[in-house]
Amino acid sequence: MLYLSTRGHPDRKRFCEILLEGLAPDGGLYLPEAYPQVDAATLTRWRSVLAEQGYAALAFEVLSLYIDDIPADDLKALCAKTYTAEVFGTKEIVPLTKLEEGLQLEALSNGPTLAFKDMAMQLLGNLFEYELARRGEQLNILGATSGDTGSAAEYAMRGKQGVRVFMLSPHGRMSPFQQAQMFSLMDENIHNIAVEGVFDDCQDIVKAVSNDLDFKRQYKIGTVNSINWARLLAQVVYYFAGYFYATTSNDQKVSFCVPSGNFGNVCAGHVARQMGLPIDRLIVATNENDVLDEFFRTGTYRVRGSADTYETSSPSMDISKASNFERFVFDLLGRDAARTKRLFDDELRLHGRFDLGADPLFAQAATKYGFASGKSTHTNRLATIRATFEQQGVMIDTHTADGVKVARELRRPGEQIVVLETALPIKFAETIREALGRDPVRPARFDGIESLPKRVQVMAADVEAVKRYIRERCPQV
Repeated sequence: MLYLSTRGHPDRKRFCEILLEGLAPDGGLYLPEAYPQVDAATLTRWRSVLAEQGYAALAFEVLSLYIDDIPADDLKALCAKTYTAEVFGTKEIVPLTKLEEGLQLEALSNGPTLAFKDMAMQLLGNLFEYELARRGEQLNILGATSGDTGSAAEYAMRGKQGVRVFMLSPHGRMSPFQQAQMFSLMDENIHNIAVEGVFDDCQDIVKAVSNDLDFKRQYKIGTVNSINWARLLAQVVYYFAGYFYATTSNDQKVSFCVPSGNFGNVCAGHVARQMGLPIDRLIVATNENDVLDEFFRTGTYRVRGSADTYETSSPSMDISKASNFERFVFDLLGRDAARTKRLFDDELRLHGRFDLGADPLFAQAATKYGFASGKSTHTNRLATIRATFEQQGVMIDTHTADGVKVARELRRPGEQIVVLETALPIKFAETIREALGRDPVRPARFDGIESLPKRVQVMAADVEAVKRYIRERCPQV
């Protein structure tokens, strides 16, 4: 299995090379040269694997199609080490809960940091440690978070040999619980940087540092954001699991509704669908920062500046520049790397937008690739949290509420929709209190977390300042 850049760089690389790399040298994102195809017989076998051997065994089956430079026994052991009931709370790992006829919720937030990011990040931590030990190398991870990626990465990497984490977050824009999860970690290999700006400023810094190839090589910079193919690949697994849990035969189709800001989570669904998983529709749910919804409605992809990025009650989706979106556009354009590069490296950089609305290929976003979209606001969020709790007795977080609202709005007669849970309600307690007049359930291990000492560096949105901070804390490796 070889991987290429969405922007046409001539190099082809194997999985373990891109595991530690992040962006391609030309600023593009990595994708496999072709998606492995899963036939009906394989789906039937995988259904049995999940039922009889569990989620870790299914993860090995999916991942081994993409990873051929880690011995099979080692990869199987890494999956078994990662996906345990002790870490994720249940033997099913991602159980489904029926909300109402035609609508189910896939639980992805029972990991160490109570967010779906744990599903991939726990595996990524083990993969990094394994590969670095095999090479005798170290890695400095530079990441950006709008809320959940940061804590998931830090909890996955804390104490890992050969790994340091430098995590950028928008200063004051995460919930108090999210900030406490990250900033209370005192591990020597964890460094938190609060950037004076919005998430997109943090993401731009990560990309700028990754595009400085000399610095990247000198300081062994890697990424854990969903621009890292390994993380997105790990997320593909729970689409297969969710499908198997929701169906009894491969003749049935299921749609997935995915709260989305950076397009990584739903992009994993796109990959699963391209592999042959019988997904009917991939429904993108956005908040007030509706860049993705605008694209799927009109064909115009228009990024917003910091001043036009709303601060909302589903803050992990307060994103106006979806870095993973390039992977889907590359496929939508028939894998035309030159055109993808022009759109993302020229038009977007110069004009802040591009428009595919008049291109016949745009219609294929819905017809060939199954995409639909909708938007949710704070008022919708409160109403959905309230209705779901009062009618089904299920408490959902603000981002999941965006997904449930859009799924209910767009569901067709007879359609089965699985909404991907994003986080547990405790991470957004203020909005839960506003909706329900009561506090969300808090797992005992997080009692008093907001009052713990915090270690964080507040910094201007300045690429050179971040580089300087890394230099001061890292030997050249």
